[in-house]
Amino acid sequence: MLTPKLSCDGAQDAWWRGAAIYQIYPRSFADSNGDGVGDLRGITQRLDHVASLGVDAIWISPFFTSPMADYGYDVADYRDVDPSFGTLADFDALVERAHALGLKVTIDLVFAHTSDQHAWFQQSRASQDSALSDWYVWQDPNPDGTPPNNWQSVFGGPAWTWDARRCQYYYHQFLKEQPQLNLHNRAVQDALLDVVRFWLESGVDGFRFDALNHSMFDPDFTDNPPASHDRPRTRPFDYQDKVHSQNHPDVVGFIERIRQTCDDYGVVFGVAEVGGDNSLSLMKAYTAGETRLSSAYSFDFLYAPELTPQRVQDALAPWQGEPDEEGRNEGWPSWAFENHDAPRLVSRWADEANRPAFARLAMALLVALRGNVFLYQGQELGLTQDDIPFHLLKDPEAIANWPLTLSRDGVRTPMPWLAGTKHGGFTTGEPWLPLSAENIARAVDAQEADPQSLLHWTRQMLVLRRAHPALLRGSSEAVQAHGHVLSFTREASDEAIHCAFNLGPHTVHPPHPAGEILLSIHGGSVEALPPFSALFLRRKLG
Repeated sequence: MLTPKLSCDGAQDAWWRGAAIYQIYPRSFADSNGDGVGDLRGITQRLDHVASLGVDAIWISPFFTSPMADYGYDVADYRDVDPSFGTLADFDALVERAHALGLKVTIDLVFAHTSDQHAWFQQSRASQDSALSDWYVWQDPNPDGTPPNNWQSVFGGPAWTWDARRCQYYYHQFLKEQPQLNLHNRAVQDALLDVVRFWLESGVDGFRFDALNHSMFDPDFTDNPPASHDRPRTRPFDYQDKVHSQNHPDVVGFIERIRQTCDDYGVVFGVAEVGGDNSLSLMKAYTAGETRLSSAYSFDFLYAPELTPQRVQDALAPWQGEPDEEGRNEGWPSWAFENHDAPRLVSRWADEANRPAFARLAMALLVALRGNVFLYQGQELGLTQDDIPFHLLKDPEAIANWPLTLSRDGVRTPMPWLAGTKHGGFTTGEPWLPLSAENIARAVDAQEADPQSLLHWTRQMLVLRRAHPALLRGSSEAVQAHGHVLSFTREASDEAIHCAFNLGPHTVHPPHPAGEILLSIHGGSVEALPPFSALFLRRKLG
């Protein structure tokens, strides 16, 4: 058992501040036993690759016991490993190897809901007199038998399912197989904090808290009002403003309990996933001061159909390190261009001819942003979004909303390790999702052999970020968007680095401050920025 120690999580030199974190989706990273599904041993065998990138930590998506209705985000046992991924001993070996390579280990905790196969839910649904009766969200039907209110599920249809055992409805914001935990119940919070302690004592260094703003609701069960926005509507969920079914202010109190628990174990990284409406205000609230989480995970770029200077300026503007109205220190932002839910960046942001150039530009931009940076597996290879036909889909949301919802399976296809092999070296069996020939050709071994590959470029960019305090933890000044040109200056105590990016297809001639050239991409110079080029200029301060 670890010895509790005083946390310095709020210190400027905390390990996670400015960290680069590599996300691993375990089903699709590396298969060690040939069953077509990635596993923990596979991750351990490939950690040398991850460490070689120059990242500081890994984030592993859920690997807990699960019936896999939502591929691990429906947890049946928070304290064990699903047999498809291995054992607790395999996880211990993974942590040991990661730490030996200098990598911190962050895992995904899903606290808004469990699987309907979790022992807690099985006991809760047994009867209204169960000891865990109010550990989940149960309500009587309306007099006419209809659900208790109009709340809708993210995955389509009412967020209420009838259960004949209790003769009540239970609430689920996602699949019906993912019943909502009642986090207003302090006993439920206590049980989840014990989960946090379990993994901290296993050597984990941090957590991503999935769907955290979904974890509490209006206990009066007030109907949601009709949507006030005019965004596209493909699901009943889109027709409402979710002012009562999520985003409850009491989440902050639970976050403070999480932070207090983590502080007993030292410098623990905690990042909140906060999506949907009003996410910025929630991200600020969940990370403000020294008693809440370290960082919030931004969705500003994950579903953006194009990357524009204005979009970057708008995303960075609220995160300038200013105290809030109550004088609390601002949290630290976290940025990602891809993840297991969002399409590959090159498939969204560049036409086919410009994808290699744009991938290099995007990597340079990502490492230049103030905050933590998350890379998703395969991003260092420039993988594109795979097209999965309907009969091979696994994603329950895509199946339910076909063809209006873009399948998440296209970004979850297996990691290619060996070019020229049938399944890219991911498995000796039949992979759970198919790999495209185009992505197999982008495999790790092929890019290792090419000094000009995106893989080598990614390493160069992460080395550059770590070598310069201004890029790693400095302030972000003078963020400007003019046409296709984005520019900002990162400053630390002894240096300033001016970063300019041309995100467009035409050469431009923006002005630059004085400085020595630190980095030039695709011919970027003080005289001109060709298409998809960038220029970093460094000057000493003081």
